[in-house]
Formats: sequence, C-alpha cells, structure tokens
Amino acid sequence: MDWISIQKELAHEPAYRMRQVKKALFVDFIETWDEVTVLPKALREKLSVEFPLGVTAKTLVSKDDATVKALITLKDSKQIESVLMRHESGRNTVCVSSLVGCPMGCTFCATATMGMVRKLTADEIVLQVLFFARLLKREKARVGSVVFMGMGEPFLNYEAVIEAVRMLHDPEMFGIGARHISISTCGILEGIQRLTKEDIPVNLAISLHGSNDEVREKLMPVARTYTIEKLMETIDEYIQVTNRKVMFEYLLVEGVNDADEHARELGKIIKGKLCMVNLISYNPTGKYTATSEKQINHFKSLLEKAKVEVSIRYRFGRDIEGACGQLATKSSS
Repeated sequence: MDWISIQKELAHEPAYRMRQVKKALFVDFIETWDEVTVLPKALREKLSVEFPLGVTAKTLVSKDDATVKALITLKDSKQIESVLMRHESGRNTVCVSSLVGCPMGCTFCATATMGMVRKLTADEIVLQVLFFARLLKREKARVGSVVFMGMGEPFLNYEAVIEAVRMLHDPEMFGIGARHISISTCGILEGIQRLTKEDIPVNLAISLHGSNDEVREKLMPVARTYTIEKLMETIDEYIQVTNRKVMFEYLLVEGVNDADEHARELGKIIKGKLCMVNLISYNPTGKYTATSEKQINHFKSLLEKAKVEVSIRYRFGRDIEGACGQLATKSSS
C-alpha cells in the first residue's frame, strides 16, 4: 500500500472521493478495490492496476490460537515480522516492526543477527496493522492496540514511526486511541526527548533488562553510550513534562540479571517514580536460558516489597518462533 501515491492519484477527483477511499482502506479494511462500489468502475480498475492491495505474507498460528505471526515480504523483497496477540479479555494487540533488521546488537535478540538493512516507511509500518485488521474483520473483531516492539529500534526511524502513529490514531483511519499505542526503545535518549515534545500521548516503554550498567552492557551494547543514570534523568524529565507513566521492560535471563540483588537494585532505581516494571519471560534464541517461573515470581515479590508496581508478561507464540526476528532470520539464512 502506498497511501501517499494514492492521495496524489485522487487529488484531481472530487474531495468526497478521498473520504470514500480512506474509509474503504482504513475503516472497512477492503482487500480489493472491487469492493468499493461507491467508486466509478473506471477508477476502481485504475486503482487496481496501479495500487494493488494484496499483501504477500506467510503466517504461523500458535497451538492455542492466541498468537499469529506474519512474515511480510515488501516490494523490494525484504522481509519483516509482525505479530497479532489475542488476549483473554478480547483485546487484540498488533506488534509492529520499524526497521528491516537492527543495528543495536542486543545479545538476546534474534533480529540483531541481521544487522541494519533499512528503515521502513510509515506506509510499511501501517501495512502490518492493516494486514491483521483485515484478518480480524473476517472474525468480526478489531485491532485494539499497537505496540512498536517488533524488529528494529523505533527511535532510529523516528519520523516514519511518528507518522505511522498519527495514521493509526486518526479517527478517519484506524481510530486507535493514543493510550493504546506504545513505543518501546532500548534507551535512545534523543528519541525520548523528542517524544516528550510531541502532542500525541502515546505510551513509552523502556527496554532496561539490567539493574546496573555492567549487567546491562552484557545484554545491550547501547548501555555503553547511555548509562542508567543518564537514562533515568531523561525519564524524570519526560514524566515531569508529560505526567505519563513509563513502563520498564525487564527480560529475565537465568544467571545474568535474575538474582535477588538485581531485584533489589532495580527496586531502588524505580521506586517512587511514575513507572511500572513489566517482567518478561525470555523466549530462547540460543545463547541464554530462560529464568524459571518460580524465580520470576520471586523476583516479582521482591519488587513488590520495594513498593514497585510490577507485572509479568506471559509468553506469546513460543511454539511459532515468537521471539523477535526469529522467523525473518531463518527465512533469510
């Protein structure tokens, strides 16, 4: 889908044509232009030739049907991953990628093995949500929330990510509430500072994964550039300006960052701030071992004793290579 080019094509049509097409694409989630019967047949045929709506994708569905993972092939044959997560509450969340590959080098991440390939356009980001919106339409369901937690560091593609956010939030398009859109960063301070000034109140998530700089550097090379102290100073400024709660993601890896001392250190960092911690069970990618469920619950209890708001994110799609980048890296190898 090339929304910019579609808009240019419709520039010479009556203004109501644009509204009709926008509704057809982003509210009705059409899959072919023939479905838009309010458009003249000649225009439908032209749009069908110049702007085909099909998406080339391979999907994997988890055994419990809670997770659908899509490997989407773009026009230049590059591939990205996107995931649909069906929650027991009935809410549907789409996890989108913002880059093809990623240069950040996090040692627990499958995408890191790809390195940086290229940035996605806003249309390519939105396409991932559109793909699952069409799928859910067949089930008479809708996408309720979007998280930028897929392949790539979103703040390395800031402009396209924010443009995509505005498209997803637009009431004439997907109409997803800003509070149901989350952007996750490994801690690019400049990106957090830019987001602080935006007029759209999306959620901010920080991939922390370490309670001190030494531990964090083992998992995330970015920690050599941005220390936890600098990161927390920037977060404090963000909270002061926006008054929005920040979520810290903490991936538990056995023998690396899951000891009692790490929980106590993490509690001291977070305590008293408008923040919460989301403990994540590791989806093994070969290098590390996942922390046991018993230790995860114990780690959680130590944070609770430190008066830190904390929850556990349960695994989605482990049986379909649910860790970010696994499907794409296998496909390209």
